[in-house]
Amino acid sequence: MTLAQRLSRYQTANTACKPVASGRLDRVVGLTLEAIGCRAPVGSVCKVETLNGELEAEVVGFAGETLFLMPSEQLLGVMPGAKVTPILHNSGIPVGPELLGRVIDGIGNPLDGLGPIFTEQRASFTSAPINPLSRKPIKEPLDVGIKAINGLLTVGKGQRIGLFAGSGVGKSVTLGMMTRGTSAQIVVVGLIGERGREVKEFIDEILGKEGRERAVVIAAPADASPLMRLKGCQTSLTIAEYFRDQGFDVLLLMDSLTRFAQAQREIALSVGEPPATKGYPPSVFAKLPALVERAGNGNENQGSITAFFTVLSEGDDLQDPIADASRAILDGHIVLSREMADAGHYPAIDVERSVSRVMPAIVSDEHMLMSKAVRQILSICRKNQDLVAIGAYKPGTDATIDQAFSFKPKLDSYLQQEMKEAVPYEMCVNMLRSTLGG
Repeated sequence: MTLAQRLSRYQTANTACKPVASGRLDRVVGLTLEAIGCRAPVGSVCKVETLNGELEAEVVGFAGETLFLMPSEQLLGVMPGAKVTPILHNSGIPVGPELLGRVIDGIGNPLDGLGPIFTEQRASFTSAPINPLSRKPIKEPLDVGIKAINGLLTVGKGQRIGLFAGSGVGKSVTLGMMTRGTSAQIVVVGLIGERGREVKEFIDEILGKEGRERAVVIAAPADASPLMRLKGCQTSLTIAEYFRDQGFDVLLLMDSLTRFAQAQREIALSVGEPPATKGYPPSVFAKLPALVERAGNGNENQGSITAFFTVLSEGDDLQDPIADASRAILDGHIVLSREMADAGHYPAIDVERSVSRVMPAIVSDEHMLMSKAVRQILSICRKNQDLVAIGAYKPGTDATIDQAFSFKPKLDSYLQQEMKEAVPYEMCVNMLRSTLGG
């Protein structure tokens, strides 16, 4: 597909939405509205009259002549028999360079108080899949400014990687470090299902003024409707795709993929889909790869989307259904350790349990050997740590163990980094070489 063809799907006519035959609201069950007397396809938008004005809702399913609608806002002022009007044409979301430095909600409305956003183009929330044979191969590393990742878990341009962690171990801080230290030209940040306080804190303190200038932030906090949280993830990918199609290297940070799955679960269960794995309906596991596959490299005339999807591991369980499914469809995973975070080791990246599947193809043989050496040292230290702690091991008994523990303090120093410190990729490699003594 040519660049012109790819761009054409972003250009939608700015025609007025054409109404069709209206129906009425039959009942409300939980978060779902049931309308009768009107017809509309799944995924289309309807206007519902309320005491507070019109409410937008999306068609998420149907049964016979009944449409199931999911509202994008809170259900306030909804009455029995309210008028429901389907809309044939959805104008999509605004895309363009005007989005840089702005904070928007899940459907493109500004949240930062800087006025409306006027763009020449609009895009759909979903896009056609890219032919896998037309994608550029991942051949070069992307600098993210973090020593542990640049040196030992090198990420390639166009890679999709998961950031796995429980709550409160530094996921948001790690993402913020990437926004300041990355070599990517554009940063798209999706804050999905986060606490409202954390959204403002991330923008003002972690992202900062400098990082915000080349970033677009999409915020759908925890109190937003499931539909808004779902749309927030899709909007993040749509905006990233736009900049990739313009030839830019984009860093997409989505926090979190788990909230996307939970939002889809809420919607699916509300329309009657049966639960399957630990309460997650089958549609959740169908939508995860459809979302993730939108990231990655474009064709030879386009840029790249390097995506970090955070995955919240409930109870630090990496075998959680969403964590397990995500690990299978991503190009690697980085695990944040609660034990390391409790010990004040930040970023709390557990190198032994993490892997970048494209690293062997994008780094030199020397760099790969250094990475393997570090893993071996950390593994030896972990296995013998208890023996050394209780005095059961005497120095000189095993030269390999002695050498590993002699390197351990240097490696701990290398793997730790201040929140506002950004280390370039080449410097990370040189520092790793120096730490291992050449």
